[in-house]
Amino acid sequence: PSVPEVKKQKNAQKKVSATKLSEEEIQPGTPEPVEGRVHVYVQTELYLEEISDLIIEVDGECQTDEFLDRPTTPLFIPAKTGKDVATQIEEGELFDFDIEVKPILEVLIGKTVEQALLEVMEEEELAQLLAHQRAFKELRDAEFAELQRLEEQDRRIREEKERRRLEHQEKLQKQKETAEKIAARAFAQRYLADLIPSVFNNLHESGFFYDPIERAIETEFFPWLMSEVEETLQKKVLGRIMLD
Repeated sequence: PSVPEVKKQKNAQKKVSATKLSEEEIQPGTPEPVEGRVHVYVQTELYLEEISDLIIEVDGECQTDEFLDRPTTPLFIPAKTGKDVATQIEEGELFDFDIEVKPILEVLIGKTVEQALLEVMEEEELAQLLAHQRAFKELRDAEFAELQRLEEQDRRIREEKERRRLEHQEKLQKQKETAEKIAARAFAQRYLADLIPSVFNNLHESGFFYDPIERAIETEFFPWLMSEVEETLQKKVLGRIMLD
């Protein structure tokens, strides 16, 4: 197709797209589907209608020039500012290194040697302090061990004294109890010397001491004999009554 026809077709497409955009802007759109679902366009009218709208398609062509090679970017060099200045040093104007550095080296070496001597003296002093501490600790441990030994000895002596005192008290208590028992026994013997015969006499008079044969005859034989005699008499009386 010629260029004017292509322009007309493009203008018609622009008008159609503009009208569609305006309609889409006027009509509310459907919200986006949820995840996992897709909208399907279906007809919702009472009667189905055939869709006969056809989209106009137009082929177009365009001629462009080929890409040209881009030149390399030049190196960035900032603009120079200020002025160049130079200094000329003649021979003999600077200091002599060997002469000027000697005092500094002497000071550094002296300070280093002094610091080293101080550190050595400090180490020796620390070693002496540690030795004194070790000796003091050994002496203190020995004194503490001796103190514990003396305390243990004193404790044993106190326990021995307490044990001997308790033994002495117990011995005195036993002696006292023994004396009291002996005195009580002697008093009881003197008190019971006349009491026992009188008690036996009273018991004998009261009937606590008896002849076992005599008691058996009185308590067993006589009651049996009387019961037998009474039974015999009752039989005789019964025979006489029957005879009468």
